[in-house]
Amino acid sequence: MPSPNDPPAALPLTLDLEDFKGDFSFDALFGSLVDELLPEFHGDDAAGVPPPPPPLLGAAPPVFPAVDELLGLFKHSCKELVDLRRQIDKRLQNLKKEVATQDAKHRKTLGELEKGVDGLFDSFARLDSRISSVGQTAAKIGDHLQSAESQRETASQTIDLIKYLMEFNSTPGDLMELSPLFSDDSRVAEAASIAQKLRSFAEEDVGRHGVTSAVGSANASRGLEVAVANLQEYCNELENRLLSRFDTASQRRELSTMAECAKILSQFNRGTSAMQHYVATRPMFIDVEIMNTDIQVVLGDDGPQADSSSIAEGLSILYKEIADTVRKEATTIMAVFPSPNEVMSILVQRVLEQRVTAILDKLLIRPSLASLPPVEEGGLLHYLRVLSVAYDKTEELAKELQSIGCGDLDIEGLTESIYVSHKDEYTEFEHASLRQLYQSKMAELRAEAKQQSESTGSIGRAKGASLNTSPQQLISVTVVTEFVRWNEEAISRCTLLFSQPTTVAANVRSIFACLLDQVSQYLTVGLDGARESLNEAAAMRDRYVIGTSVSRRVAAAAASAAEAAAAAGESSFRSFMIAVQRCASSVAYLQQYFSNTISRLLLPVDGAHPSACEDMGSAVSVVEAAAHKGLLQCIDTVMCEVERLLSSEQKATDYRSPDDGAAPDHRPTNACIRIVAYLSRVLEVAFSALEGLNKQSFLTELGNRLHKGLLNHWQKFTFSPSGGLRLKRDITEYGEFVRSFNAPSIDEKFELLGIMANVFIVAPESLASLFEGTPSIRKDALRFIQLRDDYKTAKIASMLNSIMSE
Repeated sequence: MPSPNDPPAALPLTLDLEDFKGDFSFDALFGSLVDELLPEFHGDDAAGVPPPPPPLLGAAPPVFPAVDELLGLFKHSCKELVDLRRQIDKRLQNLKKEVATQDAKHRKTLGELEKGVDGLFDSFARLDSRISSVGQTAAKIGDHLQSAESQRETASQTIDLIKYLMEFNSTPGDLMELSPLFSDDSRVAEAASIAQKLRSFAEEDVGRHGVTSAVGSANASRGLEVAVANLQEYCNELENRLLSRFDTASQRRELSTMAECAKILSQFNRGTSAMQHYVATRPMFIDVEIMNTDIQVVLGDDGPQADSSSIAEGLSILYKEIADTVRKEATTIMAVFPSPNEVMSILVQRVLEQRVTAILDKLLIRPSLASLPPVEEGGLLHYLRVLSVAYDKTEELAKELQSIGCGDLDIEGLTESIYVSHKDEYTEFEHASLRQLYQSKMAELRAEAKQQSESTGSIGRAKGASLNTSPQQLISVTVVTEFVRWNEEAISRCTLLFSQPTTVAANVRSIFACLLDQVSQYLTVGLDGARESLNEAAAMRDRYVIGTSVSRRVAAAAASAAEAAAAAGESSFRSFMIAVQRCASSVAYLQQYFSNTISRLLLPVDGAHPSACEDMGSAVSVVEAAAHKGLLQCIDTVMCEVERLLSSEQKATDYRSPDDGAAPDHRPTNACIRIVAYLSRVLEVAFSALEGLNKQSFLTELGNRLHKGLLNHWQKFTFSPSGGLRLKRDITEYGEFVRSFNAPSIDEKFELLGIMANVFIVAPESLASLFEGTPSIRKDALRFIQLRDDYKTAKIASMLNSIMSE
């Protein structure tokens, strides 16, 4: 409240608690306090207020004229705010006291309520226990009542059953006095149920007394033997009646009647007789015309000689018809029988065991291995192809039948059992078939070779040639490709018939071993045939070797024959090289087949792949041994011709001219020209036929033999200085040719020969310098020095002795 001592401007100020409620703003409160004292700061409202009068002259103007009034206002405001805070604190104290009082009352009330709730829960628990007890009692009473009702019904049924049983046990074979129930067609299901119960009870009673059932026993009082016999007779009669009704409904396609009969028949042996009866009466099992048509569809007009593709097409058509028939029957079975899966199992089993087996028995006639069918009629391969096609198509049928539905039938095992006898002997038949194909092919090749030999024999005799064997008759990659194709077909049959990796690997390895034997034998025989041509050419060369003291006419004839033998040798050389080339291509094709096809089938089984690799290595090594022998004979053939040319073409005057003072001849000798031309011509086929290490080894051996042969040949001559130059020219010519061998060791030998030829060119006193530069040729050079025409006249021997002593 304002006091009398406060400044007049501050007295009107009064603060209320309502000013601090809601959206409180200090700026607004401050503005409301100072608006009256500072109208010039009131914005637009202060625009009409006149400005304060100017200060008097000589007086200092006040800095802030309203400061005293504002200080008083602020002090008065602070006092009022303190008073308001005290009022609020007093109110808070009062509120705290009231809250504490109410809280105590509330806690007391809650305590009393908790006690009441606990009591209420106890009451509910007692009530729930009582209700549960009453419910259990009521349930027991209900169970007793239900049990009593069940016992009553059972007793009533038992009385009826005993009455019916007494009727059946009255007179043996007399069913005329039975209750109307057993003759009423509208109550067949009930009669069947009761008859089954009576028969089960009577059979148990007979078994319990240990009395053997005897129909028509005179002492019926000892047991229920008469009832058992009569019940069996009645059940048989009832079952026959139902089956008759079922068949009639089946012919009329009355599915509801069929289903009713099937449901009643299911009480007899769980419906097995009805299921088997339905399956057995299907037309595909009893119609002879259908069974005869089956084999006609498969074999067609060709009969047993039909090829496998036609049989495959026929089986596809027939098996599709069988699957469609089973699918239609499945629709009926699902609508009629209470246990359709069992019926489908019986139906599918019957289809495979009867209809399919009947077809296969006529289709897969196993030939005798003791008397093989001729290849012209298909041989064993026809049987194996038909077996493969039939197995494949039967598996497809089995999968189709399984998709239609076959219950719990092990259809895969059943399918395998159909072919088990064929599969047990499959490997033996496959091996026999491959052998038969190989023998037939070899006979065909021999016949072709004989026919070609007969057609060219007269021409060969007219020309005086005795070698008519062509490389095409010896080895053909096409033939090896055919071997591989047979084997690949056999492998595909093996993988179709067998699925276990171990069995597949064992059979694949044995089948592949047949291919290795065939290829190895074929290539070896071909190489041996090509070697035989080389042997014949060698025999021709040996036949026309003559001495030195013969007439000119005989010598001319012998030279002509030697030329013919040389031509035969060159022809046989070419033939063998072509054979080796084709042999290498065949082995490469075999190895590729092994990598692409055989390996993946053997790798899953431990040890199978390494063993097959060993088998292939052994087979290839046999072929390599035959090729190696032939290549050595080829080198012999070449060297024999080289020696013949050296002997016939090399003249003594080539290296020792009578007129040594004439200008030297820088051309190679005629013998050298002929030999290089011969080698270039004959080795052209070797360069293209051989590859890799085989080529390198062959050319290295030939180079060594040529080097040795030339050394031995030149030791027969005497050399003048100009002859030495001629010899060096020959050596250069030979060296340039053998450089095409790409054999560094051979190149080095001919380079040393060129250096060694200098012993014929240099003056005798310069011979010592030759040994200083190349001491490795000392031994051969000493022998060559003795061939100098001035060896004796120049006393080179004594000179060499002094050189050697130094």
